[in-house]
Parts: sequence; structure tokens; C-alpha cells
Amino acid sequence: MKKHANPYPFGWFKIAYSKDLEVGQVKPIHYFGRELVLFRTESGSPRVLDAYCPHLGAHLGYSNHEHTGRPGPVVGDSIVCPFHGWQFNGAGECTHIPYAKRKPPRACDQAVINAWSVEEKNQCIWLWFHPENEKPMFEVVDIPEAAPGNEEWSDFEIHEWELKANIQDVAENGADPAHFYYVHGTAEMPSSDTEVEFNGHQRRSVIRSRMKTPKGVIDGQIEAVGNGPGQSYTRFSGICETVLVGGLVPIDEERLKISFSFLKKRVNGEVPEGGVSQAIIRDICKQLEEDSVIWEHKTYHERPLLCDGDGPIAKLRKWFGQFYQVA
Repeated sequence: MKKHANPYPFGWFKIAYSKDLEVGQVKPIHYFGRELVLFRTESGSPRVLDAYCPHLGAHLGYSNHEHTGRPGPVVGDSIVCPFHGWQFNGAGECTHIPYAKRKPPRACDQAVINAWSVEEKNQCIWLWFHPENEKPMFEVVDIPEAAPGNEEWSDFEIHEWELKANIQDVAENGADPAHFYYVHGTAEMPSSDTEVEFNGHQRRSVIRSRMKTPKGVIDGQIEAVGNGPGQSYTRFSGICETVLVGGLVPIDEERLKISFSFLKKRVNGEVPEGGVSQAIIRDICKQLEEDSVIWEHKTYHERPLLCDGDGPIAKLRKWFGQFYQVA
């Protein structure tokens, strides 16, 4: 498989669910070909640092403090190195060395570990990645249906995959109507006239259709929004109300993690079981697994041979290209 010249686009990427990181908890994570550590401070804020202690190189994500009775793995707003107890805050600054009378000069008033920008929204933890460590250039989009405590919507139904795939290949799927007939076996070739808008770091597409139901014809709509390369959400409305919160994040140059979180609108206070909403979820997961066979074995053409029925693939590539850092 030919790799893209710039394997990692910049943007916000979903790295965890809020519910899976408790106060004081530490998790080793690996994304963008790098070892990182995720932790939640005692004040409740999620933080991400490069994984290795600048003292003698211990990985901050692996601790045996529970067997030693020593402090850790988080004290206050700092993570504790399991090797010698050095403490570092979410800005990467050394806040305490328990056995030193004074800190090394290089550890005074400056960061000694690379710190990452983190946001917690939509019941998820998002990491800003930029290959040159530039600060965030846009915000994580708030999704009202996914707001914590929104009792009109269900809890997340989560589906995740790790695939040998490129993040751009997955993004292009939404601009490629013809593949639905050949890969997913739709009854007819889908139309390529989907309404698509590209606006700065966001893209939006809308598919409208009239669907026959036992209660008559209902106007249905699928609205898909991308906020940079890593965050997306899709609203299914009309015959049922379902929201998909999507997340793509490169693990390394060959592997990709895909996270789909589904929300269903409650009816009379209850989460619908089965029915059209659950059928949509099953079908989306089935389609992704069908697509994965293609993604894992395809190559990347810088200048693909396209035809007039291919949909807005060229426009999608131009939009996506803005997120690559060009040397």
C-alpha cells in the first residue's frame, strides 16, 4: 500500500471517552506513532503528556504504586513518575522532586515534557495534533445531543475498530457514491448529486429522501458534518432520530482507530429497542467492515483517474489537503 506523503493531518482527534477516565487515573496511549500518557487531575481535568520522564526515561503510564504505598499515580494536578516520584503537571513542568533540595536548572520555570492540548466535550476527550506542535487553529464542535446529562437522548452505544487504513481513504468514502453499489450491494447506483459544502475547516453534506412507511410518506434526511479530519457527526432524522458521533485517529503510519458512538432519541422517556434506529446502527457497522477489506489492501494515487459520476472526491481531497503540513 502506498502511503500518503504526509501521514498525519492536523486537527482534533478523539482519544478516549470521559466515562473511561476517572479522577486520578492514568492511561498509556499510543497515537501518531508516539508513546503518550493520559491522566485526569484531582481537580478533574484530563491532560496528555509525552510518555517518558526526562529524568531517567521511565514511562509515566505504567505504575506499581498500589504495591508500594508510595504516592501516585496522580497527586493534585501532577502525574507521578513511578521510577523516582518526580511530579509533572499538565503543562509538562516539574512540580516536585521528593528527595531533592533544589530542582535542576533546566527544570525550573519551563516545561521539560511536551504537553498536548486537550478538550473534553461531547462526553469525549479530544487531543489536538499538529506535526510542528502549532497551537489549535479551530475548536472542537459542540454536539448538543451528546452533551453530558442530556436526558432526551440515550447513552452512547460504542463500536470501535483498529484497521490497516489511511485516515484520508476513510474520509473519501462519504464523497464516493458509486462504491455503495459495488461494495455494499445497494439495489441501485446512488445519485452523485448529494448536497456538499466545504467551508474552511468544516465540511457538510445533506442527503434528503422521501421514505414510505406504514404511516405514510415521511421526509427523511441524513446530515453529515466533518470538523477537520478527526471529528465528525451524522444526524439521521425523519423516520427515526439517531446521531452518530464519529472519531478517526491514526495509531501510526499504517494503522487507524475508528470510533463510532451512537445516540438514540428517547421516546416517552425510554430508549427505543430494535426498530429502524437499531437497523441503521447495524447497517453502518456492517458497511464499515465491508469497506475495511478495500482500505486494508488499496494503494493511494496522487492523481486518480476520475469520471463524471464519481461525486465530489476531488473537492474532498482539496479540502482535506489543508490539514497536511507541507515542508
